[in-house]
Amino acid sequence: MNFDLSPELQALQRRTRDFIRDAIIPLENDPRQDSHGPHEALRRELVELARGAGLLTPHAGAEWGGLGLSHIAKAVVFEEAGYSWLGPTALNIHAPDEGNIHLMEAVASHAQKERWLRPQVQGHTRSCFAMTEPDPGAGADPSMLQTTATRDGEGYRINGLKWFITGADGADYAIVMARMEDGSATMFLTDMNAPGITLERNMDAMDRCFTGGHGVLRFDNLYVPAENVLGEVGQGFRYAQVRLAPARLTHCMRWLGQARRAHDVALDYARRRRAFGKPLCEHEGVGFMLADNDMDLHTARLHIWHTAWLLDQGERGGFESSRAKVVCSEAEWRVVDRCVQILGGQGVSAESVVMRIFTDMRAFRVYDGPSEVHRWSMAKKLSKATVAA
Repeated sequence: MNFDLSPELQALQRRTRDFIRDAIIPLENDPRQDSHGPHEALRRELVELARGAGLLTPHAGAEWGGLGLSHIAKAVVFEEAGYSWLGPTALNIHAPDEGNIHLMEAVASHAQKERWLRPQVQGHTRSCFAMTEPDPGAGADPSMLQTTATRDGEGYRINGLKWFITGADGADYAIVMARMEDGSATMFLTDMNAPGITLERNMDAMDRCFTGGHGVLRFDNLYVPAENVLGEVGQGFRYAQVRLAPARLTHCMRWLGQARRAHDVALDYARRRRAFGKPLCEHEGVGFMLADNDMDLHTARLHIWHTAWLLDQGERGGFESSRAKVVCSEAEWRVVDRCVQILGGQGVSAESVVMRIFTDMRAFRVYDGPSEVHRWSMAKKLSKATVAA
């Protein structure tokens, strides 16, 4: 493995970093955002800025209007975009759209790609991924899926309740996971304005960086024609892994940018702020926290790049993506938590961006599989692995 960046990738990294600093960070206090994320008008403005900079949807294939970046290249660009909580929205790499774009490229038919993927890659539309359900339905365990899909002539009728559906409010289309009569699962594509879909409410959550927030969706006899089945009938659980393994890693990439931002703010403060006769950074307690931050950031980046390299080699990366999700979510969280401590009163008030990063990031240890589920999954695989003599 050689993680030296090519001159071309270094130039792209600098261009992304400059774009975020000069065009996006100045918009972080724009009033067109609330507890449920950036408003659509702000999202569209951000997208147009990224389009003008040649940075829109960098992970999508060139044939659909993206830059066709490798996983390693995505690791570099996504970290830079994540330096601002508005950066992923601007580059059209925020969740759930980033993962849905990857899934659509891998699984959708050509007609489905033309209808839903192309306008999404071009930044004109948004999507949501409807899998998570209230108890006793699917959460970290997708096999508990309660939403049903039953045959109706040439199509299917979908009934069920979903919640924590990121981006549901204002989404143009949805990918819906539903259980078939034989117990298997299938993914369906549907326009969000189709009869039978109701956004019951938006849920108040700690984070507020995702456009459309997190919604509760009810499906009442939603009709989906057979041509809108995503991939093959009965393969929904397998496709979920196609989507989730890379999506876990891209979360790590984006949040690494936010953790680095918090560290930069705390380091600058520790250099300037004096207490007990010297700068904070010269006090051992603060200095050790800054050193630990540097080690955690470096550890997270190495895990991201290693897993990205494996994916670029054609590996499925399920075990490695679980490991990276746990290591990175916890390391990046420790960084931001220390930054709050270093900043003191500034860290627990809106006077600093660190408080915003803190509240946004805490959920990262939960979504796309909580740390405990990934540890359990890894332990099962490790127990079955052959031990070399």
